[in-house]
Parts: sequence; C-alpha cells; structure tokens
Amino acid sequence: MAVTFELHPIGRVRSPIQSREQAPKQGDEEAPEAWLEIDPAVAEAARHLRVGEEVVLLTWLDRADRSVLSVRPRGDERRPLTGVFSTRSPDRPNPIGLHRVTVLEIAGGLRFRVSGLEALDGTPILDIKPVLRRARER
Repeated sequence: MAVTFELHPIGRVRSPIQSREQAPKQGDEEAPEAWLEIDPAVAEAARHLRVGEEVVLLTWLDRADRSVLSVRPRGDERRPLTGVFSTRSPDRPNPIGLHRVTVLEIAGGLRFRVSGLEALDGTPILDIKPVLRRARER
C-alpha cells in the first residue's frame, strides 16, 4: 500500500471562516458565502461554470488530523466512537472535503462566489465537478 499520489491545488477558498471552531458542521448549516479563487493556469477549465449552477467542490482539508480513525459524530460525547469512513469528520487519513455549493457570482473568470461552503479560509481546492441531474446521468 505504499503508493503515493501528487495533487496540485487548482485554487484556494476565501472565506470569513478562520478557524474550525467558527465553521458549521455542514454547508447547509448557516455557512457564509465564500469565494473560490482559481489559479490562472487552469482558467480554461472553469470557463463554462455559470451563475446558479450547483457544483461539487473537492478540497484538501489541510488543517485536519490525518491520524484520526474514529470520532464521536458531530463531537457529541453521548454518541459512540465511529470509524471516520462512516462520518463526515474533517479528521481522516486522507482529508478530502466534499462540498455541494451553488455559484452566485463570477468575477473576472477566476473568482466564483458560492453559497453553502463550510471550508476554512485558505483551504486548497482540488477539483470542481458539476452536479449531475438524472437526465444527464444516463
């Protein structure tokens, strides 16, 4: 299992959320609007993103603890220890964040204002994918 991968961020999150303590547990729990700043080297890849579109954002949760294998869901001490692969905990062996967001504004083709993003300011962006609708999935 000694295979490694090299990932290159395609941008960074710019958010008012500065610490994990400030962050909601999920994007639909009053997450503030945030900006995605895309690296100019990959600008062509973002060319067809549109206002109103829902996208899946993959991030690298760079402040996560990669040694954590089990947690109490939502930090609730009354809940049993649960393996992180059965939770949405940011602490996990490969801390890849998965966020469903909506594009609210596009500025200069490299900045995208989004809603529903609970990521911290400066979080590296790994990829952006469209949310597939049933008709497109076939």
